[in-house]
Amino acid sequence: MDYAIETDNLTKTYGSLTAVNNLNLKVQKSSIHGFLGPNGAGKTTTLKMLMGLLKPSKGSAKVLGQEVRVDDANSRIKIGYMPELPKFPKHLKGIELLDIYGRMYDMTNQQRAEQIPKLINLVGLKGREKEYVGKYSKGMQQRIGIAQALLNDPELIILDEPSIGLDPVGMIEVRELVKEISKDGRTVFLSSHLLFEVEQICDHITIINKGSAVASDTVQAVSSMFTGPTLIYLEVTNLTAKVISAVEKLPFVTKVYREENKLTVQVTSQNTADVQIRVSKEITNMGGVIVGMEQKTSTLEEAFIQLIGGIKKK
Repeated sequence: MDYAIETDNLTKTYGSLTAVNNLNLKVQKSSIHGFLGPNGAGKTTTLKMLMGLLKPSKGSAKVLGQEVRVDDANSRIKIGYMPELPKFPKHLKGIELLDIYGRMYDMTNQQRAEQIPKLINLVGLKGREKEYVGKYSKGMQQRIGIAQALLNDPELIILDEPSIGLDPVGMIEVRELVKEISKDGRTVFLSSHLLFEVEQICDHITIINKGSAVASDTVQAVSSMFTGPTLIYLEVTNLTAKVISAVEKLPFVTKVYREENKLTVQVTSQNTADVQIRVSKEITNMGGVIVGMEQKTSTLEEAFIQLIGGIKKK
């Protein structure tokens, strides 16, 4: 397996406080990997160590195959990074800001002239690039932050809470932008505490609590760790014994419960869309008519609460 990020017992302590505790993390290349945890779980500290901005107390990290070292600029040349709530000079225009960052990356005049307009268009700031950053909305500041993270055409993008403080429209815009920048094979490592956002865009996630990883897998696998089986609720007219028997014989069905004209079907298959189609087809073929159907599946929120130890009482 080819990994964009790999850590070995990565640890950061501050006196008696352990911010990150023996973290073993693996992020596949060309994936969108969510990094979840409650406030104070150690997410930002981990990102800073991955970027070489903080020295680990012990353990090590590899990013794009290279050992991470503090203050080694060369090891970060293929990485794009946007910190939580980026602070940009308010007196600069958006295009000026990107030009300055381009110079820091040692990009030539021609490279900057070609790359900056593309990025402005990509992040949806075309026509606003000559406005002062200080007058940008929170959403626009997040977008210009993502643009600067993409300036050096990196293989890995690290985003720390890219949707924090945004209204619903801004969150959707950032979500679609993250999907877009991952299309050409880039790896996106996204730290967030917004479960719904992560569920919408990530294919793999790692959940940490008190500095330690408590789960790391696909979103679907983690979501189903602590919750019950998938249940399909149906309301069916002409619900005969023949209909029920046909549903029970489907290979992914474990139990069927009937209450008058309502069926509850318990299934094990992970392909929920295919399950609904096959159940519907079987009922229809046996003469039943489906009036209504809904499905209860495992949620990431339920798994998250279980993994971090439940909801604290006030």
